[in-house]
Amino acid sequence: MTDQKATRKHIACGQVVPDCPFTATAEGEEALLQQVAEHAAHAHGVTEITPELLARIKAAITTT
Repeated sequence: MTDQKATRKHIACGQVVPDCPFTATAEGEEALLQQVAEHAAHAHGVTEITPELLARIKAAITTT
């Protein structure tokens, strides 16, 4: 039996955008990236996630 909690992904936006308190947790990276994209659009006006930004986001993701 696999421990489902081991696959949960977490990000703190403050790791990418200083002083942003947003955090998100999801069951996988794809679901987490969807939450991050929605947050980036609404809170930061980012409508296109460039490869460079995606790399910074992925570097800030942790597994909980």
